[in-house]
Amino acid sequence: MQVTVDDITSVKKTLHIEIPEKDVLRELDKAYQDLRKTAKIKGFRPGKVPRSVLESRFKKEVNADVLSRLIQESLISAIKEKDLKVVGNPQLDPPELTGKGPYQYSATVELNPDVPEIDFKGLSLKKHMYEVSDTEIETQLKLLQKNLGKLEPIEEERPVQTDDYVTINYEGFENGQPIPELQKTDGFTLQIGKGMITSDFDDQLVGMTAGQNREVTVSFPDDYYNKRIAGRTVDFQVSLVDIRKEEIPPIDDVMAKKAGEYKNLDELKAEITSNLKSGYDKRAEQEINEQVFEALLERVDFEVPDAMVEAELNAIVSDAERSFAYHQTSMEEAGITQESLREKYRETALKQVRRHLILGKIIEQEDLELPDDDLEAGYADMAKRVGQGADEIRSYYQQNPEQHEFFKHTLLEKGAMKLIIESSEINEIAPEASDDTAEADSAQSD
Repeated sequence: MQVTVDDITSVKKTLHIEIPEKDVLRELDKAYQDLRKTAKIKGFRPGKVPRSVLESRFKKEVNADVLSRLIQESLISAIKEKDLKVVGNPQLDPPELTGKGPYQYSATVELNPDVPEIDFKGLSLKKHMYEVSDTEIETQLKLLQKNLGKLEPIEEERPVQTDDYVTINYEGFENGQPIPELQKTDGFTLQIGKGMITSDFDDQLVGMTAGQNREVTVSFPDDYYNKRIAGRTVDFQVSLVDIRKEEIPPIDDVMAKKAGEYKNLDELKAEITSNLKSGYDKRAEQEINEQVFEALLERVDFEVPDAMVEAELNAIVSDAERSFAYHQTSMEEAGITQESLREKYRETALKQVRRHLILGKIIEQEDLELPDDDLEAGYADMAKRVGQGADEIRSYYQQNPEQHEFFKHTLLEKGAMKLIIESSEINEIAPEASDDTAEADSAQSD
């Protein structure tokens, strides 16, 4: 077998492969010998059908089967011979097999990039030091206060006003015909003025009284989030069931006890402060990580194969589909196509692939290994995040070797990132300076 390689890019090659005629004929002979053993043709005893008869009836199928086997075996052999680290699926459009002369075909493959040695030491990084403000704590308390609120029927007899919560029954019609997407719905609750359906819909409910029926006409804009009714004019038959007001508790020790296992308001505030601080710590960590990759990408340059980017995009799309399914909807209902999502996140996927390759190279060049203690800590952290026991997580991964290797590599990447940061110069930025920097960045973006 002869193999020649054309370089398209550093991560993309075309293999030109020639299979000797004797190898082709040998495979064809073997295929017809196997077929003769099983073929049942009237007028011939089993195993005695002449090859010419078999060829007249099964040549196309036999050639296709032999060709598939020849390509698979020769391509694997060629990749091994040239020591190529292939990613993704080869691209090829092989000609038909004739059985006359050597067989030639070409295959284009993408390769795992050869990332050069990375000098990751001595980076100058900025760590913004964030402080939790009283305003932030107050905001969280008010959100909790609202979540603990209850909807109570209004005491006086009066019509609907802005900010009221109303329960309605409704059905949508277009030109007098029911709309399947807006079929009869009972017990639907919305707050007037929030535009849950549209602001115009809310406005037309103002003034209604409990038990009253009203026709509400709404023209949905072309860019309405629900594409099934976007651009359509709908007549809603609405029946007002009741009117309620939101009653929220005062922010005090009683509310704190209702919110969870807190003895008093101070204990609740301490928990809120701790959670906000944790969020800021993660934010500071993410900012440093971004700085690390920006700096390293200036120190090392390499091409990325499309196959890796496509694989990352596949993961992004799958995550999006799972997220929509969790919320009992779909990308289609939200007017989002896979193509638009892939286009939107292509640059993100490319950046993510580069990051994995950089960390992978540092793991390799520094001979990083995963200590058992770090692996156990990884199980514990995963267990905490998904609400299961560490033993369950460990057992799951041990029963799924491929996912276990991916999990361990993720932990190794964290170790590589830790090594980079420990080898860098960290300049802490005081909270006031952090705020000024954020405002300056915002002004520049405006």
